Amino acid sequence: MENKKPLILISNDDGYHSKGLASLIDMVSGLGQLLVCAPESARSGYSCAFSAAEPLRLKLRRKWNDVEVWSCNGTPVDCVKMALAELCHERKPDMVIGGINHGDNASVNSHYSGTMGVTLEGCMKYIPSVAYSICDHSDDADFTPLTLLVKNITKRVLKEGLPKGVCLNVNFPVVEGGFKGVKVCRMAYGTWGNEVVRCRHPRGYDYYWMTGEYTNDEPEAEDTDNWALTHGYVAITPTTIDVTAYEMIEQMKSWKL
Repeated sequence: MENKKPLILISNDDGYHSKGLASLIDMVSGLGQLLVCAPESARSGYSCAFSAAEPLRLKLRRKWNDVEVWSCNGTPVDCVKMALAELCHERKPDMVIGGINHGDNASVNSHYSGTMGVTLEGCMKYIPSVAYSICDHSDDADFTPLTLLVKNITKRVLKEGLPKGVCLNVNFPVVEGGFKGVKVCRMAYGTWGNEVVRCRHPRGYDYYWMTGEYTNDEPEAEDTDNWALTHGYVAITPTTIDVTAYEMIEQMKSWKL
């Protein structure tokens, strides 16, 4: 008999062993047939990178309640590509989910995020896709408060889909006493500074750590994801694949080049 349950492909950038991934599986387990393909170790900051010069491997890590959890030695995007090519066979997923990420992916962080890489890759394959993240980098973050909203958003997207070229970036704050509500908002303008720390090795050469301090460049703007998270709201940012600056097209037609 044909399986009528929706097929949900799940990945992340924290690795197949992360608590956020396990929590997500528990939250959406009743909403469809789940397939997990995630990096074998943490791949934060990989954005939409994929492996062009390294061979890839898949490994079945575990299976319980009909949920297969596979790992891939590549990037988060590799995981999606490999799952679609090797694990989904003739059936295209009805939804792709990235997360739940340990740490927020609001503002310009979404451009660096491997979790968003998962979601953008699904969106580029015309699959309704959502990224879930929490503003807590702890390995043992408490994901329990996210359960109802993750279920409701996932069910809504499974039922109604998303427009072509649009995915959702969902970020949860860490607050006591519950979320104040949900804000559908735009990405805040922000910048990273002090990004490179130089150190001196005992053997006489310099080496560097990539780090940084984030600044919200429009802290008073109340329609942004940063404002929502800072004030205790869940931030949902509809995100597009098309990066064309349409407002510049007519202006540039007048350029004399």
